[in-house]
Amino acid sequence: MPTIAQQLLRRKPTTPPGAGEAHLKRSIGLFSLTMIGVGGTLGTGIFFILSQAVPVAGPAVIWSFVIGGVVAGLTALCYAEMAGAVPASGSTYSYAYATLGEGTAMAVGACLLLEYGVSTAAVAVGWSQYVNQLLQNLFGWQLPVQLSQAPEQGGIVNIPAVIVIVLCSLLLLRGARESTTVNSIMVVIKIAVVLFFCAVAFTGWNADHFHNFAPAGFAGIVGGAGIIFFSFVGLDAVSTAGEEAKNPKRNLPLAIIFALVIIVLLYVATCIAALGAQAPDKFANQDAGLAAILQNIIGSSWPGTIVAIGAIISIFSVTLVVLYGQTRILFAMSRDGMIPPVFAKVNPRSMTPVRNTVIVMIATSILAAVVPIDFLAEMTSIGTLVAFLVVSLGVIILRVREPELERGFRLPLGWTIPILSIAGCIAIITQLRLITIIVFLIWTAAFLVFYWFYGRKHSTLQTGAAAADPEIPYTSNFAQPSKSEIREAAERRKANRK
Repeated sequence: MPTIAQQLLRRKPTTPPGAGEAHLKRSIGLFSLTMIGVGGTLGTGIFFILSQAVPVAGPAVIWSFVIGGVVAGLTALCYAEMAGAVPASGSTYSYAYATLGEGTAMAVGACLLLEYGVSTAAVAVGWSQYVNQLLQNLFGWQLPVQLSQAPEQGGIVNIPAVIVIVLCSLLLLRGARESTTVNSIMVVIKIAVVLFFCAVAFTGWNADHFHNFAPAGFAGIVGGAGIIFFSFVGLDAVSTAGEEAKNPKRNLPLAIIFALVIIVLLYVATCIAALGAQAPDKFANQDAGLAAILQNIIGSSWPGTIVAIGAIISIFSVTLVVLYGQTRILFAMSRDGMIPPVFAKVNPRSMTPVRNTVIVMIATSILAAVVPIDFLAEMTSIGTLVAFLVVSLGVIILRVREPELERGFRLPLGWTIPILSIAGCIAIITQLRLITIIVFLIWTAAFLVFYWFYGRKHSTLQTGAAAADPEIPYTSNFAQPSKSEIREAAERRKANRK
């Protein structure tokens, strides 16, 4: 019987799942993977989060996006190396399990479930705002506040937010390939809409809007970065597709890097255009902000209608991707025995985790229906930041522990990039509201209690389900492997792939 320390520190092998384990179909190529990254990111930080971030940072929110992009970029490079080395479903959870041990992996799993679950609800609430804007432009009426806002904002239940989650869930039940194809089409449309917004918004440019550039100083800039950081969650979503990606060691790193470049360029361009067209004091609590900006510039509703349609498509795409990521993380945790087996059951026809998807749909619909968007955004940000921090730390540990492990991409400059990424994540976390940090700690503690009573006893490394794997003797405890063991493990992996 392993000791408590051995249970907390035991690690999964970095090899793909064995023939006897539940697995998903490899059907997603490089373009679709890149579109998952762009689709899960472009939209949240563009179409509605400015109304939350500009009042905090002022026009200097541009630098908030840059800081968020730099930290996300450093972490994206770390993700690229980890995704190429450990191409498994489960994202940061799987990386933590392979590098830091089972106890840390469970804590990271809690972060990811918070990150994806709350993010789904947050973007669904943003979708609801643009639906109302579109109804107003086309028909001259909107859904009543009681049916389109959370109770804290004067409503009873946010019906449109629930509808978009249900629609995305139904699409996911059709299969991963069908879902990623639809997502790719929607991503192309929303990039076109964002470029349309920039083109029109620049015609209303007013340099006076930038005079009081940083009213809250550097603290406001970093605080703004903390609010908008959840809009980079799509970069993590790429790695959740590790088990369904074609040629994952090559395509996952490339997709993450391509998605990051596209996202940061579009975010900064749109932010500059929006602030040039509208005074910073008008952003506070502004629903469907980008559509409203164009209507004020042109004096007509048609540009806002186009943006509202684009936002509806865009945020639908984001909701689809984060729902996808949530279900795949639960799938990986369930297959490892950390949570009940219902989440790992795969439908033999669609090769998707159907029951898992339905459970996630119900839980996130409840959140979207009754929780306001500002709290949802910050809770997603802290989950994202902790997940990013763990990936960066995992890169360092895996280089020490398994230096000869085959990697599809290897970071330059040694440990410099992971260390900078870790420092950036910590700096942004310290600027979040105290209540956000407290709720996050309570959630993580509750998840670790669940692990103590369920996960550690049902873990596949505890029950012996993985005992046939020749790597388990050193990856399931905290003993360091010898160099000869590392070389032998690398040779076995190469032989298995052939």
